Amino acid sequence: MSDLEKNDNYFNKHIFKCNRVIGQVTNHVPALIRYIRRRRDNLIITCIGHSFQVHTASHFRLLHVSGQHPDDITAMAADRAHIYTACNKCIYAWRAGKHIRHVYRGHTKNVHTLLPFARHLIAVDEGNVLKVWNIKKAEVYLEVPFEEDFKVTAVAHPSTYVNKIVLGSEGGQLKLLNIRNNHLIYTFNVHSSRITCIEPAPAVNVVAVGHQDGCINVIDLLYNEVLMRLKQDWGAVLDITFRTDGAPVMASASSNGFVAFWNLEDKKIIDQLQAHEDAVSTAIFLPNEPLMLTTSPDNSMKLWIFDMVDGGARMLRIREGHIRPPLCIRYHGHNGSTILSSGEDSSLRAFSTISATFNKSLGKASYDRKSSKKKNRFQDDSFRMPPIIEFTSETTCEEEWDNIAAIHAGTLQTTTWSFHKSRMGDHYLIPEKFHNENRTDFIIETTCITLTHCGNFAIIGYSTGDVEKFNIQSGQHRGSYGNPGHTAAVRGIITDNLNQMVVSGCSSGLLKFWCFREKVEKPWRTIQLLEGVAFMRSHRESSIVAVALVNFTILIVDLDTKGIIRKFEGHNAKLNDLTFSPDSRWLISASMDATIKVWDIPSSYMIDHFRVEKPCTSLSMSPTGDFLATAHVNCLGIYLWANKTLFNRVSLHSVNPRAEAPLMELENIDNQITTRDFVLINSQELEVNEEENLEQIDFIYITPERLSENLISISNLPASKWQNLLDLDLIKKRNYPKNLSKVIKPAPFFIPTVAGLEMKYDTSNMGNVRQEANESKIMKPSLINNLTDFAKLLESTVSSHDYESCVNHLKRMNPTNIDFEMKSLNNLGGRTTKVMVQFLKIIQYMLSSNVDFELAQSYLSIFLRRQGTELLEFPEVIETLQSVAKLQQASWDKIEKNLMFGIGVVGTLRNFTQ
Repeated sequence: MSDLEKNDNYFNKHIFKCNRVIGQVTNHVPALIRYIRRRRDNLIITCIGHSFQVHTASHFRLLHVSGQHPDDITAMAADRAHIYTACNKCIYAWRAGKHIRHVYRGHTKNVHTLLPFARHLIAVDEGNVLKVWNIKKAEVYLEVPFEEDFKVTAVAHPSTYVNKIVLGSEGGQLKLLNIRNNHLIYTFNVHSSRITCIEPAPAVNVVAVGHQDGCINVIDLLYNEVLMRLKQDWGAVLDITFRTDGAPVMASASSNGFVAFWNLEDKKIIDQLQAHEDAVSTAIFLPNEPLMLTTSPDNSMKLWIFDMVDGGARMLRIREGHIRPPLCIRYHGHNGSTILSSGEDSSLRAFSTISATFNKSLGKASYDRKSSKKKNRFQDDSFRMPPIIEFTSETTCEEEWDNIAAIHAGTLQTTTWSFHKSRMGDHYLIPEKFHNENRTDFIIETTCITLTHCGNFAIIGYSTGDVEKFNIQSGQHRGSYGNPGHTAAVRGIITDNLNQMVVSGCSSGLLKFWCFREKVEKPWRTIQLLEGVAFMRSHRESSIVAVALVNFTILIVDLDTKGIIRKFEGHNAKLNDLTFSPDSRWLISASMDATIKVWDIPSSYMIDHFRVEKPCTSLSMSPTGDFLATAHVNCLGIYLWANKTLFNRVSLHSVNPRAEAPLMELENIDNQITTRDFVLINSQELEVNEEENLEQIDFIYITPERLSENLISISNLPASKWQNLLDLDLIKKRNYPKNLSKVIKPAPFFIPTVAGLEMKYDTSNMGNVRQEANESKIMKPSLINNLTDFAKLLESTVSSHDYESCVNHLKRMNPTNIDFEMKSLNNLGGRTTKVMVQFLKIIQYMLSSNVDFELAQSYLSIFLRRQGTELLEFPEVIETLQSVAKLQQASWDKIEKNLMFGIGVVGTLRNFTQ
């Protein structure tokens, strides 16, 4: 068995396979912009850790995501043909952002800087070694080690400088190097601070150099002269860019989230923009457009347009995610296309699993929402609430009132949110007993919450043991369960589907069943558990509850019998979250031991488990069962795991819960090269010229004219070309003018004309007539030819059998000309039979070749209408017409069979009731 087969068998044992990550936009690695001529749009390439994404600049639409690298990407670059990424000691060249074209191995340290240089690629590693790679051959063209006193931090290529690059160092020195012969041309001593970026200006010989202390030096390389020295007050200069649409403006990005705009003619700052909450890692002006792209480690990407009256910028587009890792994620709705997520940044967001275009932010939690709205989003908000640690949502009455309730870390208030309005609600749910100003217990906090299935009530548990009921529409308190319900902190609350029962569990190990409607102080039943309750999750449709205990054990409780029916043990650390599959057969658990386990409830066995690199903090199963969503420690994105049982055969069997879980690694580049891209790299079909640009590389599917010869196909002609052929008489009668136009006087009978709707003189044989006029005064019959151009084509097919040219000629004609040609077929003297037979053979050719089906029907119909009963006079035509009728019936039978089958299936599915 090959290694590939072993690898497939290994992964076929697991139920879930990592599919993609949503909610992650960019990180600290600078983004790239490439103009694609074929798309007439700019593409934006952003790094998201182990992979990169490609978006369109016009709508920020995600085109594709690259494969996973073995580690985080440290540098990116791009030219017309490739996207280059550096990961550890290797450099990868991606073709069209999807396939690996080359791999460059040879660096002894991690690569931190890349610069495409014509047919070469310049790379600098942490060992202070510069290597020039031949892109096509993947060989080192030049290797330049530098001394310790010149540690390279930035590289740039000044325009018009052939074979020369500018290197910046930690000490502030600049070196102009010829990489063709490894010759040092000049050393510039401009500033002593660390150089962070170098950007060539649109002007020749000029570059802008950014420093760690915020200084910007604009240098003339030819004369070694500092043209201007600028200083920004917001930290280090991380990026510099120039406008190329005519305005003399330079923008500099800072480490405090600000972007400064400088007027190069006046040598002063003209505007400042607080673009991000974190450092601005990328600031790029789009070529020849008043647009600027900025990215930041705050997981956001923004496009700014300069169309203000004062020349300032406003935000045009934004794509963002959580600034801090998510704490709780839940699927919302019944179609499985939306995931609600709360993060450590106190925000609540909705992510779409279909397209990032549908992502939206519900805002940040605030004690005073109106006062927070008056403040700048980048200012410190004193009204901001702690992060949401748990929330619950319902789709019932979603448009009428708030349908999301959330609890916050260490607070007493419970907030409400509206998914329909995409904002925080006006209610703060607090029991009346806690409104007493004379109370001394200020450490009370909400610990758990649930919404009823009807969407009217919120049941909240507190650290004091109280269980309270609120009306979520009005925010009014509607009752309590017990006085208090528990003597210890309430850790879990659930309700059934019919609002008949409330189940609460506390940290002392008591599980209590309460009547939902009645105000009682004693529960229906109480179950004493061996350990305290950590949290609870329910599957309302099946009336079962999963109870996680503090000793890492999971209990399954049946609400109908009010008893424990299953017990699962196997985790070795604190349980973080539980979720049920839509059919309630599986229970999926996540723990701080970095394992995710799948339990089969009917058989009481564990059927799958795997270990991830970082512990899963929250998980949720899609209502449709196709994806499992997970959030992990210190990860900004939400990982989607595909359920392989829906599209592949997976061998399910019991697994020892105490066995060591295998590490589920994401598919990295090394695996991709060995299984797929190794063939692509060595394929001769992928040998492309280095001069080709991305429009030659970007694969676009071109629809063929025919998918199969056995399929009946129609033409691409507009319906007006053939649909009204049988109604031309009616159309002419309707459009008949009231005032007739002047009739053109016909030509004399002895001047030959071309047959057609317009009068044209036939001068094709006039030379022959003049030549023969000297020999004879009698005109020969061969010179009298009243055939139309189409009829001549028909006559030529007797010997050539080139029916395709006749079909193409008909396609180019308008309906009126086609009708005239059909009428002319009965007025051709002795050649009538031959031409009509050839026309029917054309129809026979179209039907037998299964092409232009609707044109063949239309042409045949107009032919039969114009000729009528006159065809009976020609036996040869009748014989050919009979063979055409057989082909016509066979073609229709083929269509009718499939058409009736499709109509029947659709009708059955439409009337199907379950």
